[in-house]
Amino acid sequence: MKIAVVGSYGVGLTMRVPRVPAPGETVSGGTFQEGPGGKGSNQAIAAARLGADVSFLTAIGPDDFGRAATALWRAEGVDAEHVVTTSAPTMVGFILVDPTGENCISIAPGALDELDAASIEPFRAEIAAADILVVSMEIPLAAATAALRIGREVGTPTLLNPAPAQELPDAVWPLVDIITPNQTEAPVLLGLAPDHGLSDAELITELRRRTGGSAILTRGGRGALVSDADGTAEVPALRVEKVVDTTGAGDSFTAALAVAIAEGRSLRDAAHFAAAAGAHAVTIAGVIPSLPTRDQLNSEIGSNR
Repeated sequence: MKIAVVGSYGVGLTMRVPRVPAPGETVSGGTFQEGPGGKGSNQAIAAARLGADVSFLTAIGPDDFGRAATALWRAEGVDAEHVVTTSAPTMVGFILVDPTGENCISIAPGALDELDAASIEPFRAEIAAADILVVSMEIPLAAATAALRIGREVGTPTLLNPAPAQELPDAVWPLVDIITPNQTEAPVLLGLAPDHGLSDAELITELRRRTGGSAILTRGGRGALVSDADGTAEVPALRVEKVVDTTGAGDSFTAALAVAIAEGRSLRDAAHFAAAAGAHAVTIAGVIPSLPTRDQLNSEIGSNR
């Protein structure tokens, strides 16, 4: 099973705080941790841990962060041969995590801003050889669109994890086979006002109408809605004893979803598998440590039956 991932790499500078400060306020008592991140890299590593043969395309800087990234991908078994090194610094994300595990993130894209449509073309053969292409949106829209277009041209199913969300141009929607926003991202993608008034079921119906494919609307502790040609169904979240850190949950979910689809599972079965991966991630602090192996995930799925 082969998965191609086009997305971001960055270093997460995480501070765990007693509470998130208000504007102009300083809050003491936090703890600091530095670690690798970026949605694309997280998803590539997560898919590799679940047994996939993963090729990854991103952009990094000629700095210590970039060199550490190359070593990480080598250690995790991710093929990073096509990763672009630019003159700009490697992306950095500043993350605040409160005691409930909720987080807020600010990003300085750096090298990722130099990833353009031309950067994607050398990755065409990897996309063509893949069982599924996963694209996220911490990279410029032109690069994400180019990757999705190549996927459509070579016949590889495309999965768009549309985070961070922005309104998608009309030309992008038909390039997406599966789209996976959360409840906050979906209205932004659709260009809706904050007071749009649509239910989750109505949002996912509109997402499917735009793509002509399938959609999954993730809803945190409420699980997910899955909609495809067979209709719309709820996928419950797996219960966990304590939520420690939600930062890696979405990437763990996306990677597991892609792996399951590449294995030939139905979208609903894949979403159940992905929900287990997301649930595992929220119980462990830090993104990379929270991404499960196949053995860990199989064990947890078995214990929840």
